[in-house]
Amino acid sequence: MAPRVIAIIPSRFSSQRLPGKPLLPMAGKPMIQHVYERAIRARLDDVIVATDDERIQAAVQGFGGRVVMTRTDHLSGTDRVAEAALGLDADFIVNIQGDEPLLDPEAINQAVTPFLTDDRLVMSTLAHRITQPAEIMDPNVVKVVCNAQGFALYFSRAPIPWARYEDHGPPGAWRHIGLYVFGKDFLALFAALPPTPLEKREGLEQLRALEHGYPIRVVPSNAGALGVDTRADYEKVRCILEQGEQS
Repeated sequence: MAPRVIAIIPSRFSSQRLPGKPLLPMAGKPMIQHVYERAIRARLDDVIVATDDERIQAAVQGFGGRVVMTRTDHLSGTDRVAEAALGLDADFIVNIQGDEPLLDPEAINQAVTPFLTDDRLVMSTLAHRITQPAEIMDPNVVKVVCNAQGFALYFSRAPIPWARYEDHGPPGAWRHIGLYVFGKDFLALFAALPPTPLEKREGLEQLRALEHGYPIRVVPSNAGALGVDTRADYEKVRCILEQGEQS
């Protein structure tokens, strides 16, 4: 029997840098609708939006999406996903960021694929090779370095790996794409683990898994990442969608 894969999109209204961003209009639709519609084009058994806000709930119901209400005290999107996953009939849970309306559905498939051939995996994510030098120094662009087997060694907002020698430095940097696939049982375990020092220092919850000794498979992807964190990001993505460049 094929494994059952369900995607959950955590969505909250009170973003610090861009309040209300899930409902910001883009090409005639709220942002959360663009994310949802791209997700359902992937090879998934179901897609659910998890929120604690009735305005988001109403918007998702308005475009015919499935939505569940969660507690208001979650500290991270993964915690919200873990609550929404309770009781679901699923083998794997995909955590899709609610602020990436240009998400490539094939990227979701790529992140799930390793689980289909390796039953030892507990968690996977994606990375895209950085081509713009400015991104290497940008703390809003999370970088990842991996071992020879494709498992994460570290994630950081700092420029890693550091090119100490210009003439024979290490290979180019990779940008982490914040999409995760969890074995359902591991997702519950992960959400119950205490936050770790590096996680808190970098502000990156995936470091919790590494610090507790759990491996993360990193899948190279040609799909880029363009999330909406600021007003400038919103205007850029809105223009792309309205021009139909990635619809």
